[in-house]
Amino acid sequence: MVKLINLGLYLCSKINIMFTSKANSIFQDVIKTYHIKNTVDQPFTNIYDKSTNLLEHLLYRKCWIDTVQWHYEDIIRDPQIDPVAALKLKRQIDASNQDRTDMVEYIDSYFLEEYKHVTPKENATINTESPAWGIDRLSILALKIYHMNEEATRQDASESHRNACQKKIDILLEQRVDLSTAIDTLLNDIKKGDKYMKVYKQMKMYNDDELNPVLRSQK
Repeated sequence: MVKLINLGLYLCSKINIMFTSKANSIFQDVIKTYHIKNTVDQPFTNIYDKSTNLLEHLLYRKCWIDTVQWHYEDIIRDPQIDPVAALKLKRQIDASNQDRTDMVEYIDSYFLEEYKHVTPKENATINTESPAWGIDRLSILALKIYHMNEEATRQDASESHRNACQKKIDILLEQRVDLSTAIDTLLNDIKKGDKYMKVYKQMKMYNDDELNPVLRSQK
């Protein structure tokens, strides 16, 4: 019996390790695909069917939103940007932030459904963040690694610049290992009943015409 329990825990651990491995692979695929055209207004196509691969579908969409927003943030920092264009872009960033938050909630909803039959243990504890918010950070980390690698290999940059960026990559890669391990552990703990999920709907007040006083005054 003990051997069977240990085998079950081992398999749970392997399944969750496969999750972050899969997530990181999807994020890298998204970022590479985006940079083929490398424009924020390119059409989006999700390569995963949500009816058969829902989690992969959500992860792919999540990272695409993050990738486009990363480049929105680059563009809006252009000191020569036209003020009218900057205002339009600011509103696109606001909308993107809302989409990003919505995707986090969709991913958490997936995990809530996945583990709805798990009964938390009496001494189960809650984590400081839900699985999807950890995944959100993992997606952003993939973007940091990609763009830092671009800087570390940029031929027109100085050797000192490339070396400094390579040191930063080493830290980012270590952070990805640690964050992946933490997400895997959290999912495994939820599956075993050692942790439980509690998801709070994010309330973006600045997009709500009832909560934002400026928008409310325009009604």
